[in-house]
Amino acid sequence: MSHTFIVTKEHRRFTEFANAVRKEKTIGICHGAAGVGKTNSARRYANWDALEPYITEWGPRGDHDAKHYALANRSRTVFYTPEVLCRPKDLMNELKYWQTKVGICANEHLRSLSPEAAAENKHDVRHFVELLIIDEAERLTPTALELLRDQHDRTHLAMILIGMPGIDQRFRHYPQLYSRLGFSHHYRTLGREELLFVLDRHWKRLGRTLEPDDFTDAQAIAAIERITRGNFRLLERLFPQINRVLKINQLDTITDDVIEAAASILVIGE
Repeated sequence: MSHTFIVTKEHRRFTEFANAVRKEKTIGICHGAAGVGKTNSARRYANWDALEPYITEWGPRGDHDAKHYALANRSRTVFYTPEVLCRPKDLMNELKYWQTKVGICANEHLRSLSPEAAAENKHDVRHFVELLIIDEAERLTPTALELLRDQHDRTHLAMILIGMPGIDQRFRHYPQLYSRLGFSHHYRTLGREELLFVLDRHWKRLGRTLEPDDFTDAQAIAAIERITRGNFRLLERLFPQINRVLKINQLDTITDDVIEAAASILVIGE
């Protein structure tokens, strides 16, 4: 991600949820509205912004390898987003690929610490992966869900399925999968205090200081709160437009009029 990751209360709650699913070796569901930060938190937990491009390139080894090996060993997690029309066989093959690559990295890290211990497990490195996170889980077909359930039963691999509100109710139609669900996590929008914390960061990025007690800033905060309703993605989309409006009109102050002008450029759903 190009922007700096902001550790919110919801991200900490997601981390606790993921740790619990991983420890209990169960299946968990994370659900929440679009744009609240589910995907960002999951990628952060898996160190996926660093590991995915490293594994995708998979070129000649270099000096930066040790850092990625350590990241893989620390997270022991695969993050995966299935295609819209994903065939179950392709899904399982791709998951095997990512598990193997992350496992190799974790194994190499352990090899650097203790060659003997790593050598014992070199024939099956996939077992180093302890958690599988699947985003956009609504895309999974019944066959794909059954294959994942079967893999969980055989290997005790912990899994988190991320989706929109109501996905937990959908899984009720699959009793064998539903009976194995250990945790359900509702990823919520930003609260008032967290919204102020995030807005303070954004104000600073624009070279300004947020003063919630100042009347103009208070109006601006109220406008953002009303427009975004605490939705993290909307906030991230709104501020580049705010910056654009300030520059075009040669303004120094972020007012509610500036925010309304910025919001009018965006397509904001109900």
